[in-house]
Amino acid sequence: MTSTFHNEIKLGEVNYRLSATTDSDESLVLDLLGSLDSGEVIADGRLRMPVEGGATVGKLLSRVLGAHTRLRSRPSRHANANQPWTEPLDTELRTAWLAPIDNNPTALIKFLAEEMQRSATAIRARLARVGCDPDVPGRELSPAAAALLGGKSGTTQGKT
Repeated sequence: MTSTFHNEIKLGEVNYRLSATTDSDESLVLDLLGSLDSGEVIADGRLRMPVEGGATVGKLLSRVLGAHTRLRSRPSRHANANQPWTEPLDTELRTAWLAPIDNNPTALIKFLAEEMQRSATAIRARLARVGCDPDVPGRELSPAAAALLGGKSGTTQGKT
């Protein structure tokens, strides 16, 4: 026996319609359609699964989509967050750390974070990668510290 459940909701300018149908082979088929008032379709998809997985998969989808929505609605305060580090940026960071304008590591990291539009955590982590001691402005990492922190030692900087 086939059974179908339909539900509709309007969020902002988008009309969403969800249909859940069970068919004779014990499958649950979910069809989603999102359209504007003009009729333009902006979302559509189909998901087929065993009927017994429906409630569990529904909870999973809810968690994943909810988390994604929260992340997207909370933009980073740092314009360069999650952007790759380039060789010129590494050189700029290394130069600024080794010729410090401030000998207070916390203040210097905060300053560099603002200048490079990255988080203080990102700056501190990157300092070791470019061979700088993140605890002491003006100092390179020793080979032992570089091995411990997973960075380059100051004595190997610039060598291949």
